[in-house]
Amino acid sequence: MPQELNSISPLDGRYYEKLKEVSGYFSEFALIKKRIFVELRYLIELEKGKENLMKIYDSFDLKEAEKIKEIEKTTNHDVKAVEYYLKEKVPKEIKEFVHYGLTSEDVNNIAYALSIKDFIENIYYQKLSEVLKILERLTIENKAVAMLARTHGQPASPTTLGKEFFVFHSRLKEQYSKLQNLKLKAKLNGATGNYNALFASEPEKDWVEFSRKFILKLGLVPNLITTQIEPRDNLVELFQIIKRINNIVLDLNKDIWLYIMLDYFKLKKKEDEVGSSTMPNKINPIDFENSEGNVKVSNSLFTGFEELQLSRLQRDLSDSTIMRNIGVAFSHSILAYDSTIKGLNKVMPNFEKIEKELEEHPEVLTEAIQTILRKYNQEKAYEKLKELSRGKKITFEDLHKFIDTLKIDGKEKEKLKKLRVKDYMGLAENLINF
Repeated sequence: MPQELNSISPLDGRYYEKLKEVSGYFSEFALIKKRIFVELRYLIELEKGKENLMKIYDSFDLKEAEKIKEIEKTTNHDVKAVEYYLKEKVPKEIKEFVHYGLTSEDVNNIAYALSIKDFIENIYYQKLSEVLKILERLTIENKAVAMLARTHGQPASPTTLGKEFFVFHSRLKEQYSKLQNLKLKAKLNGATGNYNALFASEPEKDWVEFSRKFILKLGLVPNLITTQIEPRDNLVELFQIIKRINNIVLDLNKDIWLYIMLDYFKLKKKEDEVGSSTMPNKINPIDFENSEGNVKVSNSLFTGFEELQLSRLQRDLSDSTIMRNIGVAFSHSILAYDSTIKGLNKVMPNFEKIEKELEEHPEVLTEAIQTILRKYNQEKAYEKLKELSRGKKITFEDLHKFIDTLKIDGKEKEKLKKLRVKDYMGLAENLINF
């Protein structure tokens, strides 16, 4: 607890318990261990039949990581510290092949790509799937619940509550699919991307093919044409997909917040909680507000990360600090999804209020009436309904009096009079298809 209270970042303080799993992918320890992994896999690829070297990685713990940080105090270079550490661990006859012909960015870009890949596959997909699962449940439960829609905040043609949940489910599912189809790239080609040192040492070896196969074995896509750094266009593309997902979650949060304000939803009450330090009556939609805040922090970082596409000439180091904050952006996304999940599990449709709203706004039927009248070639149908209803509070009685003045068949008049707002929801229910 004292450490939490003294943390500068709320991720390592207030929210640490919620993000412990994420720490396993983006902490300093996680990065060092992933560098160890890359260096060892590379050494094994150079020295065939040395799979037992992975024992060094398997037994690597915080105590061993502290040794590397101690070496770094002298080297003032984090990857070189890993190299020196491994040279003390591997057999003497192969120790000079640790980090052989590589630049630190060869190790770093692969380490980061693997960390992000593992995080996405093991944590991110699971969390996003939880959001989708709740939206699917709410869609099915409310599939046929007619609800007054609002465009520009004003009463509009009805929809169903389930269909509105399905809109968000559909949007998220599409981005989820795009994320699954995106494969992260990595490079292993030396200080300026030309295999200079490796070729000088062993010109007879096909280093381009070696690099390609090595990266493929790690589950990444080889980028064979780079400077010292992998350009990260592909990584930024991933961030942009996450941003779009976050924005959809943000849009959902805002809509649910507004529906709660309109009293379309009630919030489940938890007896021991308080909603306000001074107003005892309050049950506030804080989960959706917390999610909104975390999305904004996350997306501001992901937007800033677009700078990763830029690097002076063959390399500058401005990207290093940015890369170290990737886990921060992902963490705020996870916090946002957690809050949205929590909030969605608390909302309860207020069916009485939803139905009452439908009954109080017969004016939305003017859209249907003027369209039907056009079918019968009634001149200026739209204009007549506009004169009757625009900016006015009208009743069903007003609508029926208007219908009586129409020069159409009596049976058609009766059909128009039987129109009810709760039935005027088009194909909303039929559009839901999982």
